[in-house]
Amino acid sequence: MKTHTLTTLIFFPTLLFSLFYFTAITQAATFDIVNKCSFTVWAAAVPGGGRRLGPNGSWRINVAAGTTQARIWVRTKCNFDGNGRGSCQTGDCNGRLRCTGFGKPPNTLAEYALNQFNNLDFFDISLNLYSRTNNGFNVPMSFTPTTTSGCRGIKCTANINGQCPKQLQAPGGCNNPCTVFGTDRYCCNSGSCGRTN
Repeated sequence: MKTHTLTTLIFFPTLLFSLFYFTAITQAATFDIVNKCSFTVWAAAVPGGGRRLGPNGSWRINVAAGTTQARIWVRTKCNFDGNGRGSCQTGDCNGRLRCTGFGKPPNTLAEYALNQFNNLDFFDISLNLYSRTNNGFNVPMSFTPTTTSGCRGIKCTANINGQCPKQLQAPGGCNNPCTVFGTDRYCCNSGSCGRTN
C-alpha cells in the first residue's frame, strides 16, 4: 500500500486558535516527529504511544488509513522508571511513557484525521482557548507535509508562554481559560459562544 508522509517539527506557538488544513490523500500515513528544541522532550501520539527525543531526535509512526481523532503532542520535564511509569510537567498521559489516552493540559496539540469527507485528510495545530478540548499550549510546533501534493504546512512560532496572562500560567505552559475557570463563559458548553477577554 502506498503511504503519504507528514512531518511534525517543533517550533514555538503563535496563534490563539486552531488552524485547519486539508489535503486530498487516500492512503495510510507516516508521521516523522522531530524535536527541533534545544532540550529533551517526550513526544506522544494517539495512536502511536510515546518516546523520549533529545535535541534533533526523531520518531516515525505509521498510521492506518481512516484514522480519526488522532493527536500528537509534546510532554516536557518528564521522569520515567524502567517500566515506563512516571510523570511529566506538561502533557502527561496518566503517568505513562507510551500514551494510550490524551495528554493533560497544558500541551500544544497536532490533530489529524485521515480519509474523511471526499477522501480528504485534515490536520491542525490546536491551542484551543475555547471548547471542551482544553489543551492550552506548552511548546512551539509546526506540521508540514513532505509530499508533492501541493499541501502547505502550518506552524505556531511566537513566544506565547511569555505572553500568557498570569491567571492562566502553569509550570511549563499556558492553560486554556476553561481549564482554569471551568465556567460556561470560557468552556462554551451551551451553544454559541462569544468572544472573551
